[in-house]
Amino acid sequence: MRVFVTGATGFVGSAIVQELLAAGHQVLGLARSDASAQSLQEIGVDILRGSLEDPEVLTAGASAADGVIHTAFIHDFSQYAAAAATDKRAIEALGSALVGTDRPLIVTGGILIVPSEGGIITETDAAPATHRASEATAMALAEAGVQASVIRLPPSVHDEGDGGFVPFLIDLARKKGVSAYVGDGSNRWPAVHRLDAARLYRLALEKAAMGQRYNAIGDEGIPVREIAELIGQELQVPVVSVSPEEAINHFDWMSRFITFDSPATATQTRAALGWEPVHAGLIEDLRMGHYFNR
Repeated sequence: MRVFVTGATGFVGSAIVQELLAAGHQVLGLARSDASAQSLQEIGVDILRGSLEDPEVLTAGASAADGVIHTAFIHDFSQYAAAAATDKRAIEALGSALVGTDRPLIVTGGILIVPSEGGIITETDAAPATHRASEATAMALAEAGVQASVIRLPPSVHDEGDGGFVPFLIDLARKKGVSAYVGDGSNRWPAVHRLDAARLYRLALEKAAMGQRYNAIGDEGIPVREIAELIGQELQVPVVSVSPEEAINHFDWMSRFITFDSPATATQTRAALGWEPVHAGLIEDLRMGHYFNR
């Protein structure tokens, strides 16, 4: 297949591109800078210049492909509502080129905000349309006849080069001299290795089930206190609990995420796509040292 990938040079997107190329697919990558375009060209990826703010470019890219994988997102948490609105418009632009076709659109969503009545998030639990609306937008496209599905990533997609939540916690512990969690720290975060996630994207693209949610889950739920303790051990700083009131000052923008309890399972995803995580879990990955040697 010829696959249009947004976020093709990002942390997750770059692994997806390598996975697709290794499986024999061709890739058309969205590039907003000369540096991104050059890095993609060097590995044999065709280039489409543009950004998430260019709906016409996104529609053209989707029209020129046999399938689309959307991973790009503006990770400015100080302007999260604006970033989410841009994401929604981008997904709609991609989907507009695929209505009435059998060409798949794989949209990236998040697991952290998904409510669950059963205590552990499964693929049948829907994300709310508020906050980041990527999942709801993809599901609306599926109802309109687009072969759209969603891969929901956990708060930690880990591997060397990670620039997400866990590196933020490590940098914060270095800056403040303590590694902190909120309350008793028993709230849980799921996680997945980046290379396992990349393989899931490829499998979802190839099997192309309309209107399905797939959970990219390796570790089903790691207590945040365990992550904080490991960070404290590696940095040799005290591990402390902060109150919910203190969390806003201590964690800044991260305070809205640090208290989420979002254990999740990928049982249905594994059965539907034959996917099985094989790479290191988050705790093992942290103990390899590369998170602390940067």
